[in-house]
Amino acid sequence: MPFTAFDRAMMARALELAGKGLYTATPNPRVGCVLTQGEKVVGEGWHEKTGAPHAEANALAAAGAAAKGATAYVSLEPCNHQGRTPPCSQALINAGIKRAVAAIRDPNPQAALGGEALAAAGVLFEHGLMEEEARELNIGFFSRMTRGRPWVRMKIAATLDGRTALQYGKSQWITGAEARRDGHRWRARACAILTGIGTVKADDPRLTVRDVETSRQPLRAVVDSRLEIADGAKVLDGGGTVIFCGVQKRRDLKAEVLQVSNQEGKVDLPRMLKELAKRGVNELHVEAGFRLNGSLVREGCVDEFLIYLNPSLLGDEAQGMVSIPGLSSLDQKIKMKIRSIDRIGDDIRILART
Repeated sequence: MPFTAFDRAMMARALELAGKGLYTATPNPRVGCVLTQGEKVVGEGWHEKTGAPHAEANALAAAGAAAKGATAYVSLEPCNHQGRTPPCSQALINAGIKRAVAAIRDPNPQAALGGEALAAAGVLFEHGLMEEEARELNIGFFSRMTRGRPWVRMKIAATLDGRTALQYGKSQWITGAEARRDGHRWRARACAILTGIGTVKADDPRLTVRDVETSRQPLRAVVDSRLEIADGAKVLDGGGTVIFCGVQKRRDLKAEVLQVSNQEGKVDLPRMLKELAKRGVNELHVEAGFRLNGSLVREGCVDEFLIYLNPSLLGDEAQGMVSIPGLSSLDQKIKMKIRSIDRIGDDIRILART
């Protein structure tokens, strides 16, 4: 049976509600739920944070007795396991709903099969409505569940000639204030922010979310192969930082230090991503220099580029975006697909994927 225009409108609303957890739901997925009787909405809900009620539970609480015989529109298949909260599939069954529509199936093997549980209880279960939009909203969660690694988004601020810092590494500030505020919104939705020791030495960044109202700060991560970070580096302030090194040294740092070395004694970047996934990192936001950027690109660790271009020039001696070996043929170029191009103040924002 094809989905109706009303079905689509209700799922669009469920996705809108899910978006309310954009900054806070991690490491859980962002989920919204709408309950209807006929073409009347009787309950809505969304998942705010880990340990808090799921979207379905909030919608059922809002609907009360009106949930009996209702249709539930959920942006992600209702979970089917007992975690910090009870299974949502069973909660919907207990409430007596007659139909459940999920935008997309749950990729988490521990929580999946909620649809089968609903169907076994006599609830009509359907899925696949606005699936692409639902996957995009939780692109990091799907990456962690299906690939065992976060979705990696590399943010780059550059001039029109592709330069990201002066010759000696200074990069504050290339883009305008509006672009920087926009960058903090992307930081806020990430589970972790990654930089390299070169950026720490040159700019001493805090790697915190500012200019955005959020109840949580992402995990901060530093690639520091030789563990050279200064004790007073701002990225260490307040804890909540993990340092990935290649050669372990005895140091008393205000951070978790993990040795994930490759054969060259440097940080094994793919292994680092798996370690971050184990810590519940869905989306990893990278703000680093051209050397670490290049290493991540060469090792296939980047999924998406968030590039801000400022209408200015720095010249040939300034640092570039990504350090990659010289190519002998144009056929070797790294190809990407443009997802969007927007103007942010005086700057241009480009979102591209590999």
